[in-house]
Amino acid sequence: MYVPAQFREDDVPTLHTLIREHSLATLVTLGAGGLVANHIPMEIDAAPLPYGTLRGHVARANPVWHSFTSDVHALAIFVGPETYITPSWYQTKRETGKVVPTWNYAVVHAYGPLGIVEDRTWLRDLVERLTRTHEAGREPMWAVTDAPADFIEKQLGGIVGIEIPVARLEGKWKVSQNREPADRVGVVSGLRATADEASHGMANLVENTLDP
Repeated sequence: MYVPAQFREDDVPTLHTLIREHSLATLVTLGAGGLVANHIPMEIDAAPLPYGTLRGHVARANPVWHSFTSDVHALAIFVGPETYITPSWYQTKRETGKVVPTWNYAVVHAYGPLGIVEDRTWLRDLVERLTRTHEAGREPMWAVTDAPADFIEKQLGGIVGIEIPVARLEGKWKVSQNREPADRVGVVSGLRATADEASHGMANLVENTLDP
């Protein structure tokens, strides 16, 4: 990934937070026919240091778990807030007119060897953790134990676990750091005036670049 210095984010807890808040990964692997991309919810475990471990599962019918090239690291991409930025929000637009549109985004790329797990206890523990994570705050909360035990066992037979010990972690926070503070203030104001959640998330990231 091309990452200019002002957009680089190296803080591992910050990168892990984005993964937890935007946990649908685009998992890219190399197979016999070339690159393959799958979209898989994953969890991040901070251990082992320094980058942690990603875990998820795929359908047993998905060939990704047995047709990847094991000597090439897999890549999991996590996309955080992203949105179009209009130059109409910039102070510079009113002063010189020398501005153009852009797109702001925050992303994490995690690289590592893809491991396969078929152990039923491991799979059940993973499914229960993922369920608790994504059911949190819902009323009522659904739990794996709400379904019949034999049904869950059958479902577990239809999935395969994947595990990636992260060997390299890259973050790119393209959040208007290359603009003057007055332009960033305009971006924050413009984003907060919109109704969508992604814009509000991006407003927070841009605001974090301004001096308190």
